[in-house]
Amino acid sequence: MENTFDRPIIPANEAERLAELRSLNLAPAYEEFGTFKHIAAIASRMFAVPIAIVNIVEEYQVVTLAGVGIEAGTEVPRGMSLCSLSILSNNVTIFQNAPNEPCLLANPLVHGEFGLQFYAAAPLKTRKGVRIGALCIVDKKPREFSEMDQRILENLAAIVVDEIEKTGHETNR
Repeated sequence: MENTFDRPIIPANEAERLAELRSLNLAPAYEEFGTFKHIAAIASRMFAVPIAIVNIVEEYQVVTLAGVGIEAGTEVPRGMSLCSLSILSNNVTIFQNAPNEPCLLANPLVHGEFGLQFYAAAPLKTRKGVRIGALCIVDKKPREFSEMDQRILENLAAIVVDEIEKTGHETNR
């Protein structure tokens, strides 16, 4: 897998993470998650960003379940998507001025036509503590992101996970 970051992107618990992701049966049903589109819309308006997305990190790609500014079902290679970095930590991942970040110097989303300048993502953590994706906000201009902003994004991500787990449990019955 290509990796445009200057660091490893596969978490130590990758096998467990992928098993947890598979157990939730998300990929075939991304069009059914209207709640996620509403959460993305809230995040877009609340943070005044043109792009807000709910993504899951699959083995080789990152899939958008819902979003504003990016369509559901969009896939980006895992080695290019910043969400690959966001699942490495329990904390919110923030790049306030992405082009200046050393780990993003080879990333085509930042230094290519897309022009990503700002990125913040709260990991989607299941009840088991497994990070399966992220709620991300993106802007094409640098910006500040406060501690309060981080908490709000984390709370919105927790709502996404609650919905994922509720839907996953209903599907598995």
